[in-house]
Amino acid sequence: MHTPTPLPELEELQRLTEMGAQHVDARTLCSMVVKGHLLQVDALLLGQPDPAAPAVVFVGGVHGLERIGAQVVLAYLAQVVQRLKWDEALHDLLKRVRMVFVPVLNPGGLLLGTRANPQGVDLMRNAPVDALEPPPWLVGGQRISATLPWYRGPAGEAMQPESQALCELLAQDVLQRPLTIAIDCHSGFGIQDRLWFPYAHTREPMAQLWALHALHRIFQQTHAHHPYIFEPQSAQYLTHGDLWDHLCLQAQAQHPGRWLLPLTLEMGSWLWVKKNPRQLFSRHGIFNPLIAHRQQRVLRRHLGLLDFMARAAASHARWLPAESERALHQRQAIARWYAEAPRAGTRTHTHTGTHGGPSP
Repeated sequence: MHTPTPLPELEELQRLTEMGAQHVDARTLCSMVVKGHLLQVDALLLGQPDPAAPAVVFVGGVHGLERIGAQVVLAYLAQVVQRLKWDEALHDLLKRVRMVFVPVLNPGGLLLGTRANPQGVDLMRNAPVDALEPPPWLVGGQRISATLPWYRGPAGEAMQPESQALCELLAQDVLQRPLTIAIDCHSGFGIQDRLWFPYAHTREPMAQLWALHALHRIFQQTHAHHPYIFEPQSAQYLTHGDLWDHLCLQAQAQHPGRWLLPLTLEMGSWLWVKKNPRQLFSRHGIFNPLIAHRQQRVLRRHLGLLDFMARAAASHARWLPAESERALHQRQAIARWYAEAPRAGTRTHTHTGTHGGPSP
């Protein structure tokens, strides 16, 4: 039965869930009451449930101010649901891959118009992992007060329900698979669209950098004129508590030989401000396109990227390097992305926090 919601993004998710009902596994990961409204963090899963199959994960709405991230994930989900009616190729694809959608991880933040969740915690600074070098003050995560941005939450406490719910979903359905590609959609950095990959807590390269290098190569080969900058997040700044760092470290410790490749789509919202300077006078305008035609253009712009990631995950056996080739890809990746500080190898990192579940 359809239940009205106070957010258009949740209304759209509910509509798509009903449209795709016979094909999707809909799950409520957690719920909360905000301003008298019952809000849920919902996930939609479709495709191959066999854990021997790869997966692709689409996440949006981690920061409540960045609504465009949730809208991009919903736009791709809408395309998939509509294609289920007629697209035989999509049905064949779904026999080989598991698709997981969490379009609105922070519905309370969306309702309140805040970056953080209703408890004032930034979900991307909340995981139990500390930067190995001092990150930028405040921006890298702080425990001073929930009234300041980038609040990590109290030391020693469990992760916030939204963060924990995502981690539990991936632990149950994804991390044991041979390969998982994740796309987490954000906005608000620079004038170019970037695809950031871990780590955010250290400048050292991740162990599975070779696999990201191979993924980047096939994307370059098939999308010669794409607008994205691929780079480690550490090339821009370090942070405490990055959720994808936490999941990568967890996956490496608990499922060796299984590969999680998380990418953060950081849409360059400063370009929207440059084209419409009035957006500077609106908190939402700094992070989202406010003019309708520009929003539609942004939604169209990234559909090809998300569809590519689904196809790449399903076809990983054709492009993922054999074990004998991985060292070469690792060296090439370090030369490409870490040339200013060459490293002889990859260090093994551990969590330094105590909250939020098991740590490698």
